[in-house]
Amino acid sequence: MREARGLPPFFAVGDAASLRAVWLGPIAMIGTPQEAAEAFGSALPCLQIAEAGEIVPGTPGIDGARTALQALEAAVGLARSGSAAGIVTAPVGKEQLYGVGFAHPGQTEFVAERCGVAPHNAVMMLAGPSLKVVPITIHIPLAEVPAALTVDLIRARALTTAKGLQRNFGIARPRLVVAGLNPHAGEGGALGREEIEIIAPAVESLRQEGLDIRGPFAADGLFHARARESYDAALCMYHDQALIPLKTLHFDDGVNMTLGLPIVRTSPDHGTAFGIAGTDSANPGAMMAALKMAAEAARARLAHDG
Repeated sequence: MREARGLPPFFAVGDAASLRAVWLGPIAMIGTPQEAAEAFGSALPCLQIAEAGEIVPGTPGIDGARTALQALEAAVGLARSGSAAGIVTAPVGKEQLYGVGFAHPGQTEFVAERCGVAPHNAVMMLAGPSLKVVPITIHIPLAEVPAALTVDLIRARALTTAKGLQRNFGIARPRLVVAGLNPHAGEGGALGREEIEIIAPAVESLRQEGLDIRGPFAADGLFHARARESYDAALCMYHDQALIPLKTLHFDDGVNMTLGLPIVRTSPDHGTAFGIAGTDSANPGAMMAALKMAAEAARARLAHDG
């Protein structure tokens, strides 16, 4: 299946016993990343995290959370050192992670810190074959979004997005569009002034600096097929404005990519699905898409950075 799906060589960082509990395929234990490519043709290479403890697939627990955190730490270190071309993080149970001392809102912030990048400079892009979106604000209540929007925030997200499209996707001159916050993009101020006072000034300043960026546009007209042909990524004002169209179009092959990092990091755009662990009913599409996108981004970075 790996060859048929065009998956690049990869290895798991974690607990081999947990993998064997939910998968009947061959697993090859490796001691270094260099051994992974040789083993990949006949088995899933696994770099074991020491003292994994008692892990029951499908049952969130402290030992599983501790192993997940240690695996994440190790994977980031391998990518930072150049021993791996990038990392693909699997979904995690945050409640259990908090129980073992995890002090970040999510894996993105953890990876950013370990890479020496300020959390606000790590930008979440959700990507599928026909759509890429970036939420300007992310995990905050909808009522707090208007106050959180600033010209500087929109500018920072847009600049990181443009650079990320160049480095990770090989798009020499990215085309960006920006969604409005309010219905009909504010209707000239009748339905809200954020477009006039915040979003449009940010867009205009970026245009003056040479970015190919347009907006703000009414969000309800940005995601049909013809509209999507006119841009490479859409910047959205809040979480659901970005994720609803992405998941509608690419629920089974959507990828979360973190832009602004010195390493490549992707993740499937779905949750843990503890309830179906070991039932052989999970759809692997998003994980395979995340693996492929990580490899493609690593190659694009090599070409871009020389």
